[in-house]
Amino acid sequence: MNTLVLTQIIGTSVVLFFSLLEALVLQRRKPGTFDWSEAWLSMGDMLGRRLIALLPLNIATPVFAWVWQHRLFTLEMNSWLLFALLFVGLEFFYYWYHRAAHRVRFFWATHAVHHSPNQLTLSTAFRLGWTGKLTGTTLFFIPLVLVGFSPQVVLATLSLNLLYQFWLHTTWIPKLGWLEYVLNTPSAHRVHHASNLDYLDANYGGVLIVFDRLFGTYREERAEEPCIYGLVKPMRSHNIFTMEFQQWMDLWSDMRHTPRWLHKLALIVMPPGWSPNGKSQTTEALRRNGKLAVAPVAPTLTARTDLPA
Repeated sequence: MNTLVLTQIIGTSVVLFFSLLEALVLQRRKPGTFDWSEAWLSMGDMLGRRLIALLPLNIATPVFAWVWQHRLFTLEMNSWLLFALLFVGLEFFYYWYHRAAHRVRFFWATHAVHHSPNQLTLSTAFRLGWTGKLTGTTLFFIPLVLVGFSPQVVLATLSLNLLYQFWLHTTWIPKLGWLEYVLNTPSAHRVHHASNLDYLDANYGGVLIVFDRLFGTYREERAEEPCIYGLVKPMRSHNIFTMEFQQWMDLWSDMRHTPRWLHKLALIVMPPGWSPNGKSQTTEALRRNGKLAVAPVAPTLTARTDLPA
Protein backbone atom coordinates (compact mmCIF):
# COMPACT_ATOMS: atom_id res chain seq x y z
CA MET A 1 0.00 0.00 0.00
CA ASN A 2 1.55 3.31 -1.06
CA THR A 3 1.92 6.35 1.18
CA LEU A 4 -0.85 8.35 -0.49
CA VAL A 5 -3.47 5.60 -0.13
CA LEU A 6 -2.49 4.95 3.49
CA THR A 7 -2.69 8.68 4.27
CA GLN A 8 -6.17 8.87 2.76
CA ILE A 9 -7.45 5.81 4.66
CA ILE A 10 -6.17 7.12 7.98
CA GLY A 11 -7.46 10.61 7.23
CA THR A 12 -10.92 9.36 6.30
CA SER A 13 -11.18 7.28 9.48
CA VAL A 14 -10.14 10.22 11.64
CA VAL A 15 -12.54 12.74 10.11
CA LEU A 16 -15.53 10.38 10.23
CA PHE A 17 -14.95 9.48 13.88
CA PHE A 18 -14.53 13.04 15.13
CA SER A 19 -17.34 14.39 12.94
CA LEU A 20 -19.75 11.91 14.46
CA LEU A 21 -18.45 12.64 17.95
CA GLU A 22 -18.94 16.39 17.47
CA ALA A 23 -22.43 15.86 16.07
CA LEU A 24 -23.48 13.78 19.07
CA VAL A 25 -22.02 16.26 21.57
CA LEU A 26 -23.62 19.28 19.89
CA GLN A 27 -26.96 17.49 19.60
CA ARG A 28 -26.87 16.59 23.30
CA ARG A 29 -25.90 20.09 24.43
CA LYS A 30 -28.42 21.92 22.24
CA PRO A 31 -31.04 19.46 20.90
CA GLY A 32 -32.36 20.40 17.48
CA THR A 33 -29.53 22.77 16.55
CA PHE A 34 -27.36 20.27 14.68
CA ASP A 35 -28.52 19.92 11.08
CA TRP A 36 -28.14 16.23 10.28
CA SER A 37 -29.25 16.77 6.68
CA GLU A 38 -26.13 18.89 6.10
CA ALA A 39 -23.97 16.11 7.53
CA TRP A 40 -25.60 13.47 5.31
CA LEU A 41 -25.02 15.64 2.25
CA SER A 42 -21.36 15.91 3.19
CA MET A 43 -21.21 12.14 3.61
CA GLY A 44 -22.80 11.67 0.20
CA ASP A 45 -20.25 14.02 -1.31
CA MET A 46 -17.40 12.00 0.20
CA LEU A 47 -18.87 8.70 -1.00
CA GLY A 48 -19.34 10.10 -4.51
CA ARG A 49 -15.73 11.28 -4.63
CA ARG A 50 -14.51 7.86 -3.54
CA LEU A 51 -16.44 6.25 -6.39
CA ILE A 52 -15.24 8.82 -8.92
CA ALA A 53 -11.66 8.20 -7.77
CA LEU A 54 -11.97 4.69 -9.25
CA LEU A 55 -12.44 6.18 -12.72
CA PRO A 56 -9.50 7.38 -14.89
CA LEU A 57 -10.79 10.95 -15.07
CA ASN A 58 -8.01 12.94 -13.42
CA ILE A 59 -6.60 15.31 -16.06
CA ALA A 60 -3.68 16.18 -13.77
CA THR A 61 -2.25 12.63 -13.70
CA PRO A 62 -0.65 12.63 -17.18
CA VAL A 63 0.61 16.18 -16.65
CA PHE A 64 2.27 15.21 -13.38
CA ALA A 65 3.89 12.21 -15.10
CA TRP A 66 5.21 14.33 -17.99
CA VAL A 67 6.60 17.04 -15.69
CA TRP A 68 8.26 14.41 -13.48
CA GLN A 69 10.03 12.99 -16.53
CA HIS A 70 11.32 16.50 -17.33
CA ARG A 71 12.09 17.60 -13.76
CA LEU A 72 15.02 19.92 -13.14
CA PHE A 73 16.39 17.98 -10.17
CA THR A 74 15.63 14.89 -8.11
CA LEU A 75 15.04 15.85 -4.50
CA GLU A 76 15.16 12.98 -2.02
CA MET A 77 13.38 13.63 1.25
CA ASN A 78 16.49 13.03 3.34
CA SER A 79 16.87 16.31 5.22
CA TRP A 80 14.79 18.67 7.35
CA LEU A 81 15.66 21.48 4.97
CA LEU A 82 13.92 19.71 2.09
CA PHE A 83 10.90 18.93 4.29
CA ALA A 84 10.71 22.62 5.21
CA LEU A 85 11.08 23.66 1.57
CA LEU A 86 8.30 21.30 0.50
CA PHE A 87 6.04 22.48 3.32
CA VAL A 88 6.46 26.18 2.59
CA GLY A 89 6.29 25.62 -1.16
CA LEU A 90 3.08 23.64 -0.89
CA GLU A 91 1.59 26.29 1.39
CA PHE A 92 2.45 28.98 -1.16
CA PHE A 93 0.85 27.16 -4.07
CA TYR A 94 -2.09 26.09 -1.94
CA TYR A 95 -2.77 29.74 -1.15
CA TRP A 96 -2.91 30.61 -4.85
CA TYR A 97 -4.99 27.55 -5.70
CA HIS A 98 -7.47 28.44 -2.96
CA ARG A 99 -7.57 32.07 -3.98
CA ALA A 100 -8.24 31.06 -7.60
CA ALA A 101 -10.94 28.68 -6.39
CA HIS A 102 -12.81 31.75 -5.09
CA ARG A 103 -11.85 34.25 -7.77
CA VAL A 104 -12.13 32.20 -10.98
CA ARG A 105 -15.63 31.00 -11.71
CA PHE A 106 -14.48 27.79 -13.42
CA PHE A 107 -12.79 26.64 -10.21
CA TRP A 108 -15.49 28.14 -7.99
CA ALA A 109 -18.09 25.88 -9.62
CA THR A 110 -16.46 22.97 -7.77
CA HIS A 111 -15.26 24.78 -4.66
CA ALA A 112 -18.68 26.32 -3.97
CA VAL A 113 -19.83 22.86 -2.89
CA HIS A 114 -17.49 23.11 0.10
CA HIS A 115 -19.04 26.45 1.05
CA SER A 116 -22.65 25.36 0.54
CA PRO A 117 -23.43 24.22 4.14
CA ASN A 118 -25.43 26.80 6.03
CA GLN A 119 -23.93 25.43 9.24
CA LEU A 120 -20.22 25.05 9.99
CA THR A 121 -19.30 21.72 11.60
CA LEU A 122 -16.50 19.21 11.24
CA SER A 123 -18.51 17.35 8.59
CA THR A 124 -18.18 20.43 6.37
CA ALA A 125 -14.49 19.58 5.97
CA PHE A 126 -15.13 16.56 3.76
CA ARG A 127 -17.69 18.19 1.45
CA LEU A 128 -15.32 19.04 -1.43
CA GLY A 129 -17.28 18.53 -4.65
CA TRP A 130 -17.26 15.80 -7.28
CA THR A 131 -15.71 17.68 -10.19
CA GLY A 132 -12.31 18.64 -8.78
CA LYS A 133 -10.43 16.00 -10.79
CA LEU A 134 -12.04 17.20 -13.99
CA THR A 135 -10.99 20.81 -13.41
CA GLY A 136 -7.35 19.95 -12.69
CA THR A 137 -7.01 21.80 -9.40
CA THR A 138 -3.89 19.84 -8.42
CA LEU A 139 -2.11 21.36 -11.42
CA PHE A 140 -1.37 24.34 -9.16
CA PHE A 141 1.26 22.15 -7.48
CA ILE A 142 3.10 21.23 -10.68
CA PRO A 143 6.04 23.61 -9.90
CA LEU A 144 6.93 21.42 -6.92
CA VAL A 145 7.21 18.40 -9.20
CA LEU A 146 9.18 20.40 -11.74
CA VAL A 147 11.89 21.27 -9.21
CA GLY A 148 12.22 17.63 -8.20
CA PHE A 149 9.69 16.54 -5.57
CA SER A 150 8.00 13.31 -6.67
CA PRO A 151 4.26 13.49 -7.47
CA GLN A 152 3.54 10.90 -4.76
CA VAL A 153 5.30 13.00 -2.11
CA VAL A 154 3.57 16.20 -3.23
CA LEU A 155 0.10 14.62 -3.22
CA ALA A 156 0.69 12.91 0.13
CA THR A 157 1.80 16.24 1.63
CA LEU A 158 -1.29 17.90 0.17
CA SER A 159 -3.44 15.22 1.81
CA LEU A 160 -1.79 15.99 5.15
CA ASN A 161 -2.40 19.69 4.57
CA LEU A 162 -6.11 19.01 4.03
CA LEU A 163 -6.19 16.73 7.06
CA TYR A 164 -4.83 19.58 9.20
CA GLN A 165 -7.67 21.77 7.97
CA PHE A 166 -10.28 19.31 9.23
CA TRP A 167 -10.28 20.68 12.79
CA LEU A 168 -10.67 24.25 11.55
CA HIS A 169 -14.33 23.70 10.65
CA THR A 170 -15.73 24.40 14.10
CA THR A 171 -17.69 27.12 15.87
CA TRP A 172 -16.75 26.13 19.42
CA ILE A 173 -12.97 26.68 19.49
CA PRO A 174 -12.07 30.30 20.46
CA LYS A 175 -9.19 32.40 19.19
CA LEU A 176 -5.77 30.94 19.95
CA GLY A 177 -3.72 33.99 20.94
CA TRP A 178 -0.41 34.51 19.16
CA LEU A 179 -0.99 31.45 16.96
CA GLU A 180 -3.50 33.56 15.02
CA TYR A 181 -0.56 35.48 13.53
CA VAL A 182 1.06 32.37 12.06
CA LEU A 183 -1.38 29.50 11.65
CA ASN A 184 -4.72 29.04 9.99
CA THR A 185 -6.98 28.57 13.01
CA PRO A 186 -10.68 27.82 13.53
CA SER A 187 -11.28 31.54 14.05
CA ALA A 188 -9.57 32.47 10.77
CA HIS A 189 -11.36 29.69 8.92
CA ARG A 190 -14.76 30.70 10.27
CA VAL A 191 -14.22 34.01 8.53
CA HIS A 192 -13.29 32.16 5.35
CA HIS A 193 -16.60 30.26 5.42
CA ALA A 194 -18.70 33.28 6.31
CA SER A 195 -20.99 34.97 3.80
CA ASN A 196 -20.93 38.29 5.66
CA LEU A 197 -20.03 41.08 3.27
CA ASP A 198 -17.00 42.15 5.31
CA TYR A 199 -15.65 38.59 5.42
CA LEU A 200 -15.95 37.54 1.76
CA ASP A 201 -12.84 36.30 -0.09
CA ALA A 202 -10.49 36.11 2.86
CA ASN A 203 -8.16 33.73 4.70
CA TYR A 204 -7.13 31.32 1.95
CA GLY A 205 -4.24 29.67 3.81
CA GLY A 206 -3.94 25.94 4.46
CA VAL A 207 -1.80 25.39 7.56
CA LEU A 208 -0.30 28.90 7.61
CA ILE A 209 -2.02 32.27 7.54
CA VAL A 210 1.14 34.22 6.72
CA PHE A 211 0.51 34.43 2.98
CA ASP A 212 -2.90 35.99 3.62
CA ARG A 213 -1.21 38.60 5.77
CA LEU A 214 1.49 39.09 3.15
CA PHE A 215 -0.89 39.45 0.19
CA GLY A 216 -3.61 41.44 1.95
CA THR A 217 -6.39 38.84 2.14
CA TYR A 218 -6.43 38.34 5.92
CA ARG A 219 -9.58 39.26 7.85
CA GLU A 220 -9.95 38.88 11.60
CA GLU A 221 -13.05 37.41 13.18
CA ARG A 222 -14.82 40.11 15.19
CA ALA A 223 -17.23 39.56 18.07
CA GLU A 224 -19.48 42.36 16.81
CA GLU A 225 -19.79 40.64 13.40
CA PRO A 226 -20.86 37.00 14.03
CA CYS A 227 -20.21 34.71 11.08
CA ILE A 228 -23.14 33.65 8.92
CA TYR A 229 -22.24 30.53 6.99
CA GLY A 230 -23.08 29.35 3.51
CA LEU A 231 -23.05 30.90 0.07
CA VAL A 232 -23.93 34.52 -0.68
CA LYS A 233 -26.94 33.04 -2.50
CA PRO A 234 -27.70 30.31 0.05
CA MET A 235 -28.08 26.68 -0.97
CA ARG A 236 -31.52 25.71 0.32
CA SER A 237 -31.89 22.40 -1.52
CA HIS A 238 -31.04 19.07 0.09
CA ASN A 239 -30.79 17.36 -3.28
CA ILE A 240 -27.19 16.18 -3.60
CA PHE A 241 -27.16 16.59 -7.39
CA THR A 242 -28.36 20.18 -7.08
CA MET A 243 -25.63 20.80 -4.52
CA GLU A 244 -22.94 19.29 -6.75
CA PHE A 245 -23.93 20.77 -10.12
CA GLN A 246 -25.94 23.96 -9.53
CA GLN A 247 -22.93 26.23 -10.07
CA TRP A 248 -22.07 24.44 -13.31
CA MET A 249 -25.65 24.72 -14.55
CA ASP A 250 -25.71 28.42 -13.71
CA LEU A 251 -22.41 28.95 -15.54
CA TRP A 252 -23.67 27.08 -18.60
CA SER A 253 -26.92 29.07 -18.56
CA ASP A 254 -25.06 32.38 -18.37
CA MET A 255 -22.76 31.37 -21.22
CA ARG A 256 -25.66 30.17 -23.36
CA HIS A 257 -27.45 33.50 -22.97
CA THR A 258 -24.34 35.56 -23.70
CA PRO A 259 -23.97 36.24 -27.45
CA ARG A 260 -20.31 37.26 -27.73
CA TRP A 261 -17.64 34.56 -27.53
CA LEU A 262 -15.26 36.87 -25.69
CA HIS A 263 -17.86 37.35 -22.99
CA LYS A 264 -18.52 33.60 -22.84
CA LEU A 265 -14.84 33.01 -22.11
CA ALA A 266 -14.81 35.86 -19.62
CA LEU A 267 -17.62 34.23 -17.68
CA ILE A 268 -15.34 31.22 -17.16
CA VAL A 269 -12.27 33.08 -15.92
CA MET A 270 -13.74 36.12 -14.19
CA PRO A 271 -14.83 36.06 -10.51
CA PRO A 272 -18.20 34.61 -9.52
CA GLY A 273 -20.94 37.17 -9.99
CA TRP A 274 -19.27 38.92 -12.93
CA SER A 275 -21.56 39.85 -15.79
CA PRO A 276 -20.82 41.45 -19.18
CA ASN A 277 -23.87 43.70 -18.86
CA GLY A 278 -22.34 45.69 -16.02
CA LYS A 279 -24.79 44.36 -13.43
CA SER A 280 -22.12 42.36 -11.66
CA GLN A 281 -22.50 40.82 -8.24
CA THR A 282 -18.81 40.23 -7.56
CA THR A 283 -17.45 40.78 -4.06
CA GLU A 284 -16.16 44.19 -5.12
CA ALA A 285 -19.52 45.20 -6.58
CA LEU A 286 -21.40 44.01 -3.50
CA ARG A 287 -19.10 46.04 -1.28
CA ARG A 288 -19.58 49.13 -3.41
CA ASN A 289 -23.34 48.70 -3.08
CA GLY A 290 -22.97 48.04 0.62
CA LYS A 291 -25.28 45.02 0.78
CA LEU A 292 -25.76 41.46 -0.35
CA ALA A 293 -28.18 40.69 -3.14
CA VAL A 294 -29.81 37.83 -1.20
CA ALA A 295 -30.42 37.62 2.52
CA PRO A 296 -28.28 34.89 4.11
CA VAL A 297 -29.75 31.95 5.98
CA ALA A 298 -30.10 32.64 9.69
CA PRO A 299 -27.51 30.47 11.45
CA THR A 300 -28.38 27.75 13.93
CA LEU A 301 -24.77 27.31 14.99
CA THR A 302 -22.77 30.51 14.99
CA ALA A 303 -19.27 31.41 15.99
CA ARG A 304 -18.42 32.16 19.59
CA THR A 305 -19.00 35.71 20.71
CA ASP A 306 -16.66 35.45 23.70
CA LEU A 307 -13.56 35.70 21.55
CA PRO A 308 -10.37 36.36 23.51
CA ALA A 309 -7.53 38.13 21.79
